[in-house]
Amino acid sequence: MKIKRGDLVEVIRGAEARKTADKPVVPRKVLHVVDDGKKVVVEGVNRVYKHIKRGHPKSPQGGRLSLEMPIDISNVQFYCDSCGRGVRIGYRFRDDGSKVRVCRKCKKEL
Repeated sequence: MKIKRGDLVEVIRGAEARKTADKPVVPRKVLHVVDDGKKVVVEGVNRVYKHIKRGHPKSPQGGRLSLEMPIDISNVQFYCDSCGRGVRIGYRFRDDGSKVRVCRKCKKEL
């Protein structure tokens, strides 16, 4: 799994990608990785309202909670700071044997 919690990603498919098509790239933070790396929850993307009945511990008066729902991991790309856009990432082994992620475009360690 190449994308982890806390990474910055660019949404490349779906409604959020169409919103930012004319604008510069907006990197967003990954909040959770779910389903063994098949889906990610991205900050501010795929927001839905969950209606809560009165008496619920989270909201005793009832109402609507705004939540982020998971999107497929194939709809996001890792955001490289040096490239300034979404890129593919790969792996490389250091001399000491540790494995690090690298940008496929600029070859910088991430």
